[in-house]
Amino acid sequence: MNNFLLIGDACENLRPFIKIVKKGILPIFRVIIPIALILFGTVDLGKAVIASDEKEIKEAQSKLIKRFIYAALVFLMVTLVTLVMDLVAQGADGTNLWLDCWDTV
Repeated sequence: MNNFLLIGDACENLRPFIKIVKKGILPIFRVIIPIALILFGTVDLGKAVIASDEKEIKEAQSKLIKRFIYAALVFLMVTLVTLVMDLVAQGADGTNLWLDCWDTV
C-alpha cells in the first residue's frame, strides 16, 4: 500500500483543524504572546522608573523577570507539545502518521 495514500486518507478530516492550529494558533503562541509579555513588563518598569519610587522599581523588576520566564515557557511549550505528540503518536510499525499528516498540511 502506498504510504502517501494512507496519509491522505487519515488526514482528510483533520485538514481544516490542522491548518487553523498550524497557521493561526501556533504563531500566536510562539511569537505574539511572548512579545506582549515582555512589552508589558517593560512598560511597567518604565512607569516605575518615571515615578522614581524604589519599591515600585523593585516590584517592576520582579514582574519583568517573571514575564521573561513566562515568555520563554510559552515559546518552548509549542516545541514540548510537538515532541510529546511525536513520541505518543508513533505507530507499532514505526510510522508516525500524525507527523506525516502535520507536514503535508
